[in-house]
Amino acid sequence: MAKKKVSRKLEIKNRKAAFEYKFLETFEAGIKLYGTEIKAIRAGHANLNDAYCHFQDGELWIKSMFIAEYSHGNIFNHETRRERKLLLHKIELKKLLKKTKEKGFAIVPYKLYLNERGYAKLEISLAQGKKAFDKRQSIKEKDNRRELDRMNKHI
Repeated sequence: MAKKKVSRKLEIKNRKAAFEYKFLETFEAGIKLYGTEIKAIRAGHANLNDAYCHFQDGELWIKSMFIAEYSHGNIFNHETRRERKLLLHKIELKKLLKKTKEKGFAIVPYKLYLNERGYAKLEISLAQGKKAFDKRQSIKEKDNRRELDRMNKHI
């Protein structure tokens, strides 16, 4: 008898990043994790709010991403905010490195999720910071959408 695979949708988003930055291009990156880290992520105990990406010796690293300690972990539990290596193709790394050397571009971690094989993947975006008037425009659009949804519900 074949095992039925239970699919659980796990997505941890950095909503603040979508407000602060305009995304130009997105990439899917793997993350080098310890066993207790992946178990904590599967339990939903991770946060991307303060996380950012940077290059170090030609490799891309994510810094300040919070993954809570695994509750059943023992002395081999991981540090909660350690640097983690991101896994990308060399062509993608070169492209990102070239773009981040230009003024105003940053690599922003946006979404952490589990793919169909159960691996943790991080969606990172090449982003450009929004100006104050762009942010006001985003707020206006969000308010208008919310108002339209309210109108449609009452009809």
